[in-house]
Amino acid sequence: MADLKTVLSEGGGVTRSLSLAEDAAQTIRGMILLEKLPPGTALPERDLAEALGVSRTPMREAIRLLAAEGLVQYTASRRPYVADPSLEEICDYLRVQGALEALAGELACANAGDTELREIDRLNRAIAEAAADEDDGRLAAFRADMEFHEAIVRAAGNDALIDTHQKYNARLWRARFMSSQRKVSLDSTRAEHAAIVSALTARDRAAASAALKQHLKTAEANIAQAMAERHAKAEG
Repeated sequence: MADLKTVLSEGGGVTRSLSLAEDAAQTIRGMILLEKLPPGTALPERDLAEALGVSRTPMREAIRLLAAEGLVQYTASRRPYVADPSLEEICDYLRVQGALEALAGELACANAGDTELREIDRLNRAIAEAAADEDDGRLAAFRADMEFHEAIVRAAGNDALIDTHQKYNARLWRARFMSSQRKVSLDSTRAEHAAIVSALTARDRAAASAALKQHLKTAEANIAQAMAERHAKAEG
């Protein structure tokens, strides 16, 4: 089992705000995404609370938040651990997410204001500008990436779509982070983002839909390759 106190202290501890539970969840989420807490790692509530310097009540809520996102699962005896979903499970979610984002692209072309489209373009540029070689930069670039996609969905102006996308996206955070970290596909990912922005700016509904659907297909391929590499490394 990972040394929780050492691993979590490397993340800089908890930044205090109005919600200790959300702060603790944010810290643990980052460690899971960076695989400093790899899949299968046990997450004892008492040890986590001690490592982050919070009481067990907010820690219990933080674990519940992460479980709702699919980052944490429970054993039959209700002991939490870092989730390790199969590729099949991830792809099932990704294919639905691809359909949702394709629809969002179509609706955004019709409903988004010019200010919203400029913000989507700005967020895309922020991804490239984030320093991605160190942990903080990698997380910042990924969060900008997720904000880019979320902004497109918001621009669709459909509350049901926004709510559904949010639920699916929460369960795909780790998978999409894996996809975003594949440097060999970085150029193609940037080209796909540029195609998405171009289609939205031109208000070309068919092109926006196709570009977003292709982007999620690329993510699926990236994740499959990343998981294969991880398993090969573990076996070797």
